[in-house]
Amino acid sequence: MEAKEYNTLIIDDHPLIIEAFRNALLHIAKTTEELEFSITEATSCDTAQHIMERYNPHKTLDLVFLDIKLPPSPTLGMLSGEDLGLEIREKHPQAKIVVATTFNDNYRIQNIFRNINPEGFVIKSDIDTETLVAALMEVLLDPPYYSKTVLQAIRKYISHDYLLDKWDRHLLYELSQGTKMKELPELMPFSLGALEKRKRQLKIVFDVEDGEDKQLLQKARMYGFI
Repeated sequence: MEAKEYNTLIIDDHPLIIEAFRNALLHIAKTTEELEFSITEATSCDTAQHIMERYNPHKTLDLVFLDIKLPPSPTLGMLSGEDLGLEIREKHPQAKIVVATTFNDNYRIQNIFRNINPEGFVIKSDIDTETLVAALMEVLLDPPYYSKTVLQAIRKYISHDYLLDKWDRHLLYELSQGTKMKELPELMPFSLGALEKRKRQLKIVFDVEDGEDKQLLQKARMYGFI
């Protein structure tokens, strides 16, 4: 039987994590006759975007490892790996996505899960070499695979059933950079009134009682949105 080759893209800004994923894939290829991997690496949203342009319906992107905590790319309008994941879902719907992140709070996990719905979702502190290989085999042959912290978050009741969209996160990012509210309509496709309404809703979501932007940004930072 001819081995199936997966065009694979590993996106992470930590070389040791990239090496761990690469070694796990090489181990799988070595110990099975059915699976092979053509591996490419990227350490930023910009590099990943450039690499993804090489793929098309005749040369598909099959497997993506995605770190959520990537540096922002203002030129692409991407604030994190989550935005990159949304684009992968849109332009490469056949690709299996494995999200790997250090974020381990329930709220952040739920948001990533709903936005990207990855075939694999692991918290980096949950996995070692052995479990990583087993996780990847499950993603490839019988997805999905979720590590223990992700499973706990899925099972746990989340009191705020509110999904932060791209513009909510963009608003938080601009505020964290010191941008004034009156300047935001020039940067986002909303009126000042609509942006003020979004900010009020975010304060409700993050349970900011005193209404100060500083407290809102602290909560957003704590949950990993900025």
